[in-house]
Amino acid sequence: MLSTIRDFFERNIGGAPAQDPHSIELATAALLVEVMRIDAGTTAAERAAVQRAIRAKFGLAEAETDALIALAEEEMRQATDYYQFTSLINQRFSQAQKERVLELMWRVAYADSVIDAHEQHLMRKIAALLHLPDSAYIAAKLSARDALPE
Repeated sequence: MLSTIRDFFERNIGGAPAQDPHSIELATAALLVEVMRIDAGTTAAERAAVQRAIRAKFGLAEAETDALIALAEEEMRQATDYYQFTSLINQRFSQAQKERVLELMWRVAYADSVIDAHEQHLMRKIAALLHLPDSAYIAAKLSARDALPE
């Protein structure tokens, strides 16, 4: 798996991830993917929301985004917890960037127009792991909800 990650970054982003096998892009994508897959089923709207979020956050092309999502899905299948992803985000992202990640996660959750209990629980857990206060959690949720098309 590590060689696949290195190959992806060398081929698409111009260099291997910095000493850490879980790059910040992969860690963020993994959390977005987890929102998509945590409820009963993955919808096309949720997948599209993950793709939009990754492209917006990291400025990747469509093929790069799809490759990163595939890697993130594999990482989430093998992961035993979220700490490996959130700890990297805590190290490398500012408070505002972490809040933006949470907002992007909410956008994925809202993509299918239903927030189920699993998604709600995941969002609370990730907000806590990212050391975000309740005010940031609520602001991210409201911002994502307000961004929904009418």
